[in-house]
Amino acid sequence: MKAFLLAGGHGTRLRPITDSVPKCLVPIRGQPLLDIWLDLCARSGITDVLINLHAHALEIERHLARKRSPVKVHLIHEEQLLGSAGTLVANRDWIGSDPVFWILYSDVLTNMNLRRMSEFHSARQDAATLALYQVPDPSRCGVAITDAAGLITAFEEKPQAPRSNWVFTGLMMARPAVFDVIPDCVPADIGLHVLPRLVGKMRAFPIADYLLDIGTLPNYQKAQITWPGSGESTVPSVQEDAQMPAPPQPAGGFPQASGISYGENS
Repeated sequence: MKAFLLAGGHGTRLRPITDSVPKCLVPIRGQPLLDIWLDLCARSGITDVLINLHAHALEIERHLARKRSPVKVHLIHEEQLLGSAGTLVANRDWIGSDPVFWILYSDVLTNMNLRRMSEFHSARQDAATLALYQVPDPSRCGVAITDAAGLITAFEEKPQAPRSNWVFTGLMMARPAVFDVIPDCVPADIGLHVLPRLVGKMRAFPIADYLLDIGTLPNYQKAQITWPGSGESTVPSVQEDAQMPAPPQPAGGFPQASGISYGENS
């Protein structure tokens, strides 16, 4: 199983920390976020991870060269940020003939059991499965509307008048059909340009695991207090102190380390 781990952003909302530290390497109780992600991928049956690099790329390369990764890592340098969806389509060939793959936002901190979601997705034929959770202020997120069977019937990115408080977590499984709806623009964004085009072809997977977007200073500080560790947890998602009820009915320049390969996206 392969996964895109999207990590190319500047992390502007985490300044001044990210002025000197890559966002994906910020420590969570002493452990770099990237290490937490790679360990989770390994425990979840993911064997190959593609990481896109832009800001602080050499620092990330150094880190991976020092640490033996539990999965194969393929690093892609983006001279210009392509956007979350742009990274996917630029590396379509990396997926090859694989029928399903993961898309993961690296600024999400979670110990979610990815295997359960993988089994859920594999048992269906939807183009994508989105992990959803509830937040009190969905106007800052990608909001999903579902029918009684959990099919996503509408998706709006940061709507002014949200019709639901179930939002996209930044974790999704996809089939290659997703590549076909990515527009030819730079940057191309998953929430803005792709998910609205997949309405009626995506399934919701509501979660109750620990999950926190650490992309802001308040949430990053909260993670130092609330992170229970990498073991599977049933602690509700804590972004914005949201309470998660039961799921609805559905409604470079360094020596190449072992296991790491490199590439370029122009």
